[in-house]
This record gives sequence, C-alpha cells and structure tokens, in this order.
Amino acid sequence: MAFKPTRRQILRTAAVLGAAARWKSLGADAQATLFEEIPTASSGIEWVHDNAMSDNRYLPETLGPGCAFLDFDNDGWMDIYLVNSGPCDFWTPKKPIRNALYKNNRNGTFTDVTEKAGVGGGTFGMGVAVADYDNDGWPDIFITSYGRCILYKNNRDGTFSDVTEKAGLATPGWTTSAVWFDYDNDGKLDLFVCSFVDYTSTHKFECGDNHLGRHYYCIPRIFKGTTSFLYHNNGDGTFTEVSKGTDIAKSVGKGLGVVTTDINNDGRMDLFVANDTVQNFLFVNRGPDKNGKWQFEEIAMQAEVGFSDSGQPRSGMGVDAADLNNDGWEDLFVANVDQEMFSVYQNTQHETFHDVAHTDSVAQATRLLSGWGLKYFDYDNDGLIDLFLANGHPDDMIDQYSQQVHYKEPLLLFHQAPDGKMINMSEQAGPVFQKVFPARGLAVGDYDNDGALDVLVANNGQAPVLLRNTAAKGRNWLGIKLEGVTCNRDAIGTRMIWKAGGKAFRLLKNNGGSYLSSHDPRVILGLGEAAKIDELQIEWAAPSKRVEKFTNLEVNRYIRIVEGKGIV
Repeated sequence: MAFKPTRRQILRTAAVLGAAARWKSLGADAQATLFEEIPTASSGIEWVHDNAMSDNRYLPETLGPGCAFLDFDNDGWMDIYLVNSGPCDFWTPKKPIRNALYKNNRNGTFTDVTEKAGVGGGTFGMGVAVADYDNDGWPDIFITSYGRCILYKNNRDGTFSDVTEKAGLATPGWTTSAVWFDYDNDGKLDLFVCSFVDYTSTHKFECGDNHLGRHYYCIPRIFKGTTSFLYHNNGDGTFTEVSKGTDIAKSVGKGLGVVTTDINNDGRMDLFVANDTVQNFLFVNRGPDKNGKWQFEEIAMQAEVGFSDSGQPRSGMGVDAADLNNDGWEDLFVANVDQEMFSVYQNTQHETFHDVAHTDSVAQATRLLSGWGLKYFDYDNDGLIDLFLANGHPDDMIDQYSQQVHYKEPLLLFHQAPDGKMINMSEQAGPVFQKVFPARGLAVGDYDNDGALDVLVANNGQAPVLLRNTAAKGRNWLGIKLEGVTCNRDAIGTRMIWKAGGKAFRLLKNNGGSYLSSHDPRVILGLGEAAKIDELQIEWAAPSKRVEKFTNLEVNRYIRIVEGKGIV
C-alpha cells in the first residue's frame, strides 16, 4: 500500500524546499553546515551547569543559566563566562560548584581561569551583564541571582574584586536579566536589573502533585510580582537606586528579559522588558522633569507590545531589538512559552508597533516551543539582520503528559531574504539543529576573530554548546571596536551608517537582549560581495553627539575607532 502524505506534511515539505531554493538563490549551499558544534574535547570547556534539581521542584531550578562573551584581559580575543547556581535558602550543594571564566587561547581552545580571576560566584546565579562601568577600558562583570547579586570589578591584571557592597548593588530578591546603558547621557553607564517574583523562604508555594504523583513547578502566575531596579552611576564606583517616583517603581511585573534601545529616535535609550504571565513593559525615556528627576513612561499597552493580539498576557522570556527593515527605526522581538507564539514587533514610527510574526514563518515555527535566549544579528554577513533562537520547555516532566510539547527543544535559525521575509533555515543549517536542548541563555561573539559571529548556548542542568559560524565564509566584513571618550567607553547608544556595494545600512549599538546573557561588544559590519566600505559615518552617543566619517575602508579585519581620534 503506497504511503499517502497528509496535507500538513505536504505543506511542510513545500515550505522546506521553498526555503532551500531561496537560500540557494542567495548563493549558498542548501545542505551546508551553517553553525558547527564544537565538542568539549576540542574546546576545553568542561564546565557543566548544576540546576539543583530536587523532588520539591523549586522554581529557581528551572530558570538558569546565562552566559557571556567578553574580552576580560583585553588581548583582542573573546573569552567566555558561564553562570552556575549555588547555595541558597532551599539548597546546599553536596559538593562545591561555581561559575566559570574561560580564557581564549587564540587557537580554538579555552582554559579555565576562574580561581585565579576570583569570579567563582557563590550565590544561586541567574544571569550576567558585562560592561566597562568605570570607563577604565576594562570590562566588568555583574551577576544576577536568586539572592545576592555580585559586581566584579576588573583589576586589569587578570583578576577581579567583588565590590558589590561598596557599589551598593547587592539588590534583594530574585533578579534575572540586567543591562548597562547611559540613561541620562552623562557618559557613565547606569544599570537596570529585572526582578522576577516574590519567592522567599516563606513564599514557596507547593503546587501539589500532578497525575504522575510527583511535585511539579508552579506556574509563575500564582506568585506576587515585583518591581525592577534602576541604578544611577555616581562616577565614583558607587550607584544610587533611582526608580522611586518613576513608572519603573510603579510597574509590578515578573521580569525575565530586557534590552535597551531607542524606539523613537530622540537620542535617549529606552527599555523593553519581557514579563512572565503579566504584560510586558516598554519604558520610554522622557528625560528630566522640571525638578531634574529623570522620568520613564511605561507605554507598552498603547504601543501594542504589552499583550497578545487577543489582549492576553503571555509568558515573555527572551527579548531583543534591531532595525530589521533598515528604515532607521528599531523593531522588537519577544519569545514566549509554547502555544503562545513569539512576536516580531515592527516599529510604526509613532511609538507604536505592529506584530508581523504571522507574515513570516516565525509564528508557526515557534507555536510548540518555549523561547529563552535569542539574538538578532547578521550571521552570514550579507548586511541583513537574521535571527537565532534557543528553546526549551521549563517543565522537565512535560514529555510524560504531552505528545506535542517537549522539555528539550531544537534551536531555530531564520535568514532574512532580500524582500524582508524571515525564512526558517533550521532544517538546512546543519546537524546541531536536528538535536534538542534544555536551552536558556544565549550569547553571540566572534571567538575565533574570523569576522563571523559565533553562538554560545547555556543549557539548564547540562554543559553549554559552542557553535562556530561557518555561514559567513566568503563574505566580506569589517569588525570595529568602538571606544567612547566623552560618551560611555562602550559607546552604547552610538549610531552607524555604512555604504558598500551601492547600498546603505544602519545600526544602533544597543545593549542587553537575549536572556540572562551578554554579547561581544564589537560591531561587525556585513558587506556581502562588496570589496570595501565606501563610507562609514559614526554618530557617537550622547553627551558627545560627535559625527565622524571615514571613507574607502579596507575590509576583512578588525579596527579600533576612538571617539575624536579616528582609527588607532
């Protein structure tokens, strides 16, 4: 008896073949491995996340971990930081566990230098946010936690010091994602910290047993929400919590992901926060009031990014922002839990957005998935922004009572076609996309300095996955390390316009995005087949606003551009 495919199988096959044909028309091999999984034996990364899994099913067990790419020793090569759980009020590890810092050996391998560097953590860690908060030219590390946060100041000699108490950043409760940005344009990086739910030792609700006779994780909906934190950088190594009197303090949420960007092009950085089981928040930076108090207005509902199209709150987790259609306006993305689908919010230029996920393949491709770490970036260096998603269900027992939804889920890769459509390339992207993971954090960075952004995925209760980008091979690029002088040293908020091959592209240097993770601070400009950059214009972030132009730039190299000094 001949096999007769279902209509769904026919449509799925047609979609896959159509995507492959479109990919091939762009000059690439439809069967090529676009991201190569690097084995632990090759990379030397032996660290494994311990999620503290217990029969009691405490909710913090399922949310971590985050990860980061950073150049902690300023040698021009991206190192790796991985966050672990640790002792807390419901768990004492049977053996010591710690976070991990891996130094890049510049040959594709890494060496664990955690103990020497003094960045082992010691709390029930969640996420990591990396930036040069004191403008000394060296990246510092902030760790969020269920419990005390940690700020590690870079000592510029391969070691760090815990300056959390002195800085005033211990931060109570359960914190998740964090982001560094200069909200008041004074040239110093401030800090926004997402707060999740009230989950102290006296508020650990037990949800009882499921039909399997086992405890299960409570849905965050039953927990009381909390308010997030905004810290002002005082410029002397200390911070002041300044949320009081703003919509940030008035907005009770359950924050998991955050990205800072400028949604209305007014030169002030705004905040988009993904909340779990309550509406998302869009905090628009309105500047100082008549008393000099900086104000943030929460406009998610009127901007149409707070709820689903049907007006329901969703389980927001990972977020990001980028100018997807190259029109000079920042668009947003938020990933949710299964059955809710993810959202691609296109900026309509009037502080409102329109969800266009259904016009691409994003909505349907994510219907049965739960999204955490994610990033908008140009993975093949053709100048167009693409999308990488890391997924995994929060409940490790979901496979035992669902036939469609699974605990470990596949990675997704979307390629932006010249017509702006997002094409799901996952089935043609290589063997790692046929695997499944309990993924959480995701960071991007060029760890081998070949001009192609690689991907690091942090898995809950498992080893991380390092993916080397092979998709950009043969395409031209220019890597730039921006260094602010009057503006913040990391140049967050700087705008760039480059022209190559008869086309013009735009980029705003955002910060944050993904989930619990931090990315390579360098900018890679994808050029496709163009042999040089005809013109590059840089508008440095406030308070500078200095505009500098460069012409006829050679490609396929990294350069350093210092505000006011040019290429050095």
